[in-house]
Amino acid sequence: MIRALRGVVPAILVLVAAGPARAEEPKFAYGDRAELKDVKDVVWKAAVQAGMILTTGNSRTTTISATASASRKSGANKLALEGGAAFARSTVYFAQDLDGNGTIDNDAEILEDAQTTTQAWIVKGRYDRFLTEHNSLYASATAGADEPAGKQFVGGGQVGYSRQLYVDDKHEVVAEVGYDFTYENPVVGPGVSIHSARVFAGYKGKLTPDTGVEAAIEALSNFNSLDTAAGEVESFEDTRINGLTKLTTKVWENVSFGFSFGLKYDHAPSPRPPLGIPYAAGFVPLADELDTKTEVSLIVNFL
Repeated sequence: MIRALRGVVPAILVLVAAGPARAEEPKFAYGDRAELKDVKDVVWKAAVQAGMILTTGNSRTTTISATASASRKSGANKLALEGGAAFARSTVYFAQDLDGNGTIDNDAEILEDAQTTTQAWIVKGRYDRFLTEHNSLYASATAGADEPAGKQFVGGGQVGYSRQLYVDDKHEVVAEVGYDFTYENPVVGPGVSIHSARVFAGYKGKLTPDTGVEAAIEALSNFNSLDTAAGEVESFEDTRINGLTKLTTKVWENVSFGFSFGLKYDHAPSPRPPLGIPYAAGFVPLADELDTKTEVSLIVNFL
């Protein structure tokens, strides 16, 4: 196993990451029948990605992100593991007119505040059992957290049916339906258990021999009511949508360029974490419904 992993682990250098910092969400994975078509022996794959930005002086920021994935394929079975984490902390300066003269006239009136803007992680495991060439069953489990979004812990699992709708030498389209269970422990308020119907669609394609594109969208809609800190959420009012598009193209030998855009929408978001001063009784502000992440990267494969 160790020899197999050494042969496939790429070293990846992230050059630029733009957009709101979120947890490095693993790509939406689904059973890839093309990878299993001629597999007779056990096949392992693994990949890692990490990046850090650190500035000091007039601009003080620390940003760290990392992802890792591994998979094992054997016959009609596939097991995949993915994980990611992101942390960002920034120091901002602001003015406070302490003497009330309407101007800032000394250094004591220039204050600084260090804030954690990103603190999130996620791990996910998925098992696919291929029944026929185009049909399979899947089961997965997930655990994670995203405190700036008000989620101290999120865990759950999914089960369902996957169908390959179309495939040729360059394109593959897959659809999935199933059941999702999610437990959310918010930073503010009691934990909630969410039972949802799940619908998923995924696409993989080759635009050219050196350029690939992926797109996926997942929709979850609760069929139980939820008692949250912000009030009652009725059935089908907590719709969540996760989307991801990704393009990778080879630019020179072992060097590739990557671009991805992801979004996470929650129609009934968790309460926003406290901001240092207690909220008034009865006032429960909610986190933003939509989070997005745009990433541009340079990928160097040394092995």
